[in-house]
Amino acid sequence: MRLDKFLKVSRLIKRRTLAKEACTSGRIELNGRVAKAGSEVAPGDCLSLRFGGRRLVVEVVEVREAVPQAKAPELYRVLEESREE
Repeated sequence: MRLDKFLKVSRLIKRRTLAKEACTSGRIELNGRVAKAGSEVAPGDCLSLRFGGRRLVVEVVEVREAVPQAKAPELYRVLEESREE
């Protein structure tokens, strides 16, 4: 699954266009490298997101096309969460 779509389906970012913009501006890393919106995401991958003065590192647990909002957090596991100054 494409990175921008995963970010939207998992509700880490609300809209796919915002996910695409975050990738374009270099605020999303996939396995330690700056990722493009079209990068493929698979279980076991590590994502680092920087937005709104916050840094979030998650591990992809499952990739699914659609999930109810209440089940979206099951798609990833938070490894680290911090505030950036």
